[in-house]
This record gives sequence, structure tokens and C-alpha cells, in this order.
Amino acid sequence: MKSSRLEAFSDGVIAILITIMVLELKAPLGQTLAALRPLEPVFLAYVLSFVYLGIYWSNHHHLLQTSPTVTGPMLWANLYLLFWLSLVPFTTAWMGENQFAAAPSALYGLVLLMAAMAYLVLQRSIIAAQGPDSLLRRALGRDWKGKLSPVCYLIAIPSAYWSHWIAQSLYVLIALLWLVPDRRIERVLQRAGSQAR
Repeated sequence: MKSSRLEAFSDGVIAILITIMVLELKAPLGQTLAALRPLEPVFLAYVLSFVYLGIYWSNHHHLLQTSPTVTGPMLWANLYLLFWLSLVPFTTAWMGENQFAAAPSALYGLVLLMAAMAYLVLQRSIIAAQGPDSLLRRALGRDWKGKLSPVCYLIAIPSAYWSHWIAQSLYVLIALLWLVPDRRIERVLQRAGSQAR
């Protein structure tokens, strides 16, 4: 199977997840801007999750560019990632509706942690399929962002019970860390393309 089919399927799932999240934003009954005030936590949770799903969508696209074909383990690793991403709308709604309370914020972090680990599993399955001269392995290098993110989630999850502001700050920090698209894969693909000419 070509990776473009897997990418198209994943794009569709992520688009549906974003649609589900936006449908959770209910219009207030009031006619003034003050009527929007109670929706602030829900909207902020939506924005954070929208950014996270956008980051996964963008980096997933780059990731699959390193592999023209897909193996069975890659298919299952991708489904594993999509499973955890599919829980983002639920945890987003629960966290927003409850003003970033401890348990919803911790569960949100757990889902983000598991999605990060699933993304790592997908990376490893691509590297295993490509062998020792893996294009992706060269692109990732030491992957400090990929290693730092789970550590931050592991700190944020229990922190939610002490101060939800610490947990939310860590979630925002990680999102900001990944907001700039990962250029490592682009650079390696460009080098491989210029060497092939």
C-alpha cells in the first residue's frame, strides 16, 4: 500500500475530530458579549486541542513523506495513534466544561502522553521498515523535542491535582514547542532529492 492512502485516511480522521470539537461549542442564549464569558474555558480548551491536532496533522504529513510504502506494523501503529487522538474531543469537552478541574486536566494530559507515545511507535515502525539506512532515523537525530514532550506530560498529569495552572502551562509550552513545523524531515528529504539528481 502507498503511504498516500494512509495519509488521506488519517487526514480524514483528524478533520472529523476537529469537527466534533467545534460542534461542542454551543452558542449562548444572551445577545451581548458578556454572554460569552461562561464559555471562555470551553473555548480555550478548544483552541489548545485544535492546535494539538494541527501539530499532529502537520508532523504526520512530514513523517509519511519519508516512506513511500506502508507495512502492516505501520498500519497498526497509525491506528494506535488515531485511537488516542480520537479521545481528544472527549477530554477537551470534559476539561473545558469543568473549568480545567484536576481530574479532567490530568486525563487530558494522559491522552496527550499516550498520543505522543503512539507517535513514537509509528516513527519506530517506519524506521524498522526502512532498515539501518533509514531516512527517518537520519532526520530525527537526537529528537530532543520528542523526548522532552513525554517528560513534560508526566510532570503535568500529577501537577493538575496540585495546580491546574501548572498542568495547563505545561500543555501550552509543549504545544508552543511543536508549533513551528518540524523541519528536520524536510531537510533530509531535500538532501536525498538533490543527491538523487
